[in-house]
Amino acid sequence: FFLSLSLSLSPLSDEACPQPCPLLQSCGRPEILIEEAGGVGVQTMLEDRKETGDADLANAHSLIADLFSDDASTAQLLSAEQLEQYERDGFMVGPRILNDKQIEALREELSELTCPDHPGSQLWYEYNSNESVDPEKVLFHALGAWRLRPALHDILWDAKFTVPASQLLGGSVRFWHDQLFCKPALHGGVVAWH
Repeated sequence: FFLSLSLSLSPLSDEACPQPCPLLQSCGRPEILIEEAGGVGVQTMLEDRKETGDADLANAHSLIADLFSDDASTAQLLSAEQLEQYERDGFMVGPRILNDKQIEALREELSELTCPDHPGSQLWYEYNSNESVDPEKVLFHALGAWRLRPALHDILWDAKFTVPASQLLGGSVRFWHDQLFCKPALHGGVVAWH
C-alpha cells in the first residue's frame, strides 16, 4: 500500500513561538525544549505512557528512542547540483533516508493507528478512517501522529530529514504539522490535487 508521511516545515522566523515547540536548527539538531509545566520531564511522561497508553508525546521535545538520530554527521548533505535542481525545477531526487528497520517500525505503528479506538486516539488533531467518497475505496487520513507513537514522533528529529530540509530552505526550519495518508494498493481512494 501507499503511505505518505507529510512533514510540513517552514522557515523559522524571528518571532517567538507562542508555545514550546520543536525547533530544528540549521545544523540539523533540535533545540531541546522539555516542557517543565508541572515538573513533568520526558522520563516521567514515558512512564505514564506505558501505564495508560495515551500520554502525549508532544511533551517530549527530543528523541525518545534510538531508532533515529539527531546527529547531523549521520546525514548526507545535498550536493550543489541537487540544490540547483531544486531551485530550478521545484523538486529533486534525494538520497535514501529510511532504512528497512525504520520503515518496519513506522508500518507497525501505522497499523495500530488505523483502528479508530486505539490508545491515545483523543490526541489526534484530525482523524478520518476513510475520506473516500467511494465505499469500495480506502483513504485513511490523519493529523498528529507524532503525538501518539515513538517512531512517528522521533522521525521529526532525524538528521537525515532535518539537514536536507535546512539546506533546501536556506536556514533553520520549524516543524509545522504532520499528516498520514494511507491508500491500500488497488483500492486506495483518490487524493485531489493540492
